This record gives sequence, structure tokens and C-alpha cells, in this order.
Amino acid sequence: MTEPKLPSFDLVVATVDRSEELGVLLGSLERQGYGDFRVLVVDQNEDDRVDGMLDGRPFEVVRLTAGRGLSHARNAAMDRLHADVVAFPDDDCAYPEGLLAEVARRLAEEPSLDGLTGRAIDAEGRSSPSWENDRTLLTRDNLWNRAISYTIFLRREVVERVGPFDERLGLPASSGEEIDYLIRAVDGGARIEYDPELVVRHERETRPAGSVGARDGNSIGYVLRKHGYPAHTVARMLVRPAGGVLAAVAKRDRERARFHLGTLRGRLRGYRHAAADGT
Repeated sequence: MTEPKLPSFDLVVATVDRSEELGVLLGSLERQGYGDFRVLVVDQNEDDRVDGMLDGRPFEVVRLTAGRGLSHARNAAMDRLHADVVAFPDDDCAYPEGLLAEVARRLAEEPSLDGLTGRAIDAEGRSSPSWENDRTLLTRDNLWNRAISYTIFLRREVVERVGPFDERLGLPASSGEEIDYLIRAVDGGARIEYDPELVVRHERETRPAGSVGARDGNSIGYVLRKHGYPAHTVARMLVRPAGGVLAAVAKRDRERARFHLGTLRGRLRGYRHAAADGT
């Protein structure tokens, strides 16, 4: 029996204000044990900090430039894609050894799948409790805790069909651009599976909890309104952080209380913002 042909990868890395972390990512790619990939580095820096880091790598590196804005930077690479599978690793994440080979194997053996997502872990191998543990196909209702940008792998045909990222979303001002992207993919009929055994290392956010909650909450509220989620879904998305505030207060955990309160306020603000935009 003929073995299925393994796919190639285009890895789109938008980078700004980092150099050491980008070096860690590139080093992890050198240890993949899978060579059929190239890295498209979209440089948003105003200096030459990444110049020397891209030379002499044992894989193809394409350097592009773009203005600041995560979605804007990723979109700058869209017309340069030609591999079978596209991924969007952060410039401060790291791929565990063998990840690309495993994703390639899964997609080769399951041609009906249009993509895979995994979960994030920190340096100690721990994940946030918010990550789901079940392996399942994504739907517009269940994808919220089953994907983040640097754990997403999509066949190029899906990316071409979905088109560019929404530049109203994405760092530095907001997040949620990948959730918006997956909703558009799933609504278009893409079969994408979440597998919690596929992991990518990424350190947890170090910014103040309240500001992170507000930023991410704002994006979720915006996406809920943009994609016309029903009232019961919106209510559930508001009840969860409200309950988190009460639970954190009961435990006298001020940091978690600030996070959940920021999330609640952000979701309300984002929902109103989307309404004002007419989305």
C-alpha cells in the first residue's frame, strides 16, 4: 500500500520588538526532524534587530516587511503562500520536537480534515484550566476554548477561501483575530479538528490581569456581535466572567477578580463597539 504524501508547510511569523524570543522559535524549528517547510518572517520592526537571526538557517526563510498590527502583518504574507498547510506561530512561542511531523501525518492520513488545532502549554508543560480536554471537530459554538493562533494548522485551500484576517482585530490593540478566522472557516464548511495532544509552548501573559482581560474580552464581544451569535450565547459569555468575579472575591483573590472584571467589561464594550460599527 502506498504511503500518503506528507504535506509541506508555510509558517507565517509576524515579529515586532523581539529578537531573543524569535531565536528560540527558529531554534525549535531546526529541531523538528521534518524538513518540508519554510518560514515567512513578516518584520514589523523599525530597526535591523532580526537581520542576523535569519541567515544560515537549515530551512528556507522569506523575509517580508509590514507596518505594525498583527493581522496586517499576517495579511502581508497571504499572496506569498504556496505550501499545502499554513500555520501562524507567534514570534515568542516554540514548537515541540516532532510537532510538524505529527501534524503532517494526521493531515495526510485524514484527507477529509481541512485543519487541526491544539492547545498551549508553558515551559513546565502546564495549560490554563480554560482549555478543553476532548478531541472534537470545531463548531462555531465550541471553538472558543479549543484554539489560539499559534496552534492552528489549515490547508492552504481553506486560507485562500477564507481570505485575509480582519484588521480591526489583532494586537496591539485587541486579540481574537484567530477566533474570527476560524468562525469564518467553519461557516464556510471547513472540517477542523481540535486535538489537545497537539501542543505548542508559549509563556503566559505577563501584563496586568485586568488589562489582559479587558483586551481579550473586548475582542470576544466584538466577534460575538460581528457573527450574529444568539442572545443565549452572548448571555453565557457574560455570565462566566461575572461568576468568576464572585468566585475570586469569595477567595479574596484580587488578581483573578481584576481579570474577570476586566473580561466582563471588555466583552460588553466590544459588543457595543461592533454594534456602533454596524457589523
